[in-house]
Amino acid sequence: MEALLAPLEADRDPARFFLGTYLRTTRAVGVALARGRFEDPAWVTAWDVDFARFYLDALEAYRTSPDAVADPWRLAFGARPGLPPEAHVLLGMNAHINYDLPQSLIAVIPAEHFGSPSLLDRRRRDHERIDDVLAARVGEEDVALQRVGGRRTPLDRLLAPVNRGASRVFLRESRRKVWASTHALHAARTEGAAAYAVRLADLEAVSAERVADLLRPGPVLVRLALHGFGVTLD
Repeated sequence: MEALLAPLEADRDPARFFLGTYLRTTRAVGVALARGRFEDPAWVTAWDVDFARFYLDALEAYRTSPDAVADPWRLAFGARPGLPPEAHVLLGMNAHINYDLPQSLIAVIPAEHFGSPSLLDRRRRDHERIDDVLAARVGEEDVALQRVGGRRTPLDRLLAPVNRGASRVFLRESRRKVWASTHALHAARTEGAAAYAVRLADLEAVSAERVADLLRPGPVLVRLALHGFGVTLD
């Protein structure tokens, strides 16, 4: 992440905003691991690395061939550079959580583990504990984004506590939907590679629709309140 961030900053590439946030969040997860915040730290470490791989692969692929990445990332990376930093972060978070996270959970939770309710519950609880790490970062990330050009009107400053509270609600809501999407992908993989490919294409489509919705002009928080942050597979 550090190696990728330096050239993005040198090029003034807006992708630097999400990558900077992700780097700081990854360090915070490392601290939480060291402090024993998770039930299975070895699994969380492996999952954290695997999850980041989806984003980093997409970022590097987009810089050489934009059409080679999945639609949620193509839309997020291709957003207008003049958008405020927090908008680029929101788009990256949306693509990464809604589209990449269920795939990563499928990769690090073997099919047979879905047959063990107690083990699956441990995975779910550690998955939800990441929310605590993210929620604790909201205030500091708000300040960090202001330093790199985030726009704050007097009304924004007045509503900051509301926006931070809303961010925590949206994160919890998306995590619940991600867990449901993970079960849907697992059910598909038990049917075979073809069924999994179809379900993954469904996830790509609804995730891209959510990113596209966030790109429309108008108040983003209102649309998030109406439609949610996460996506649901029918």
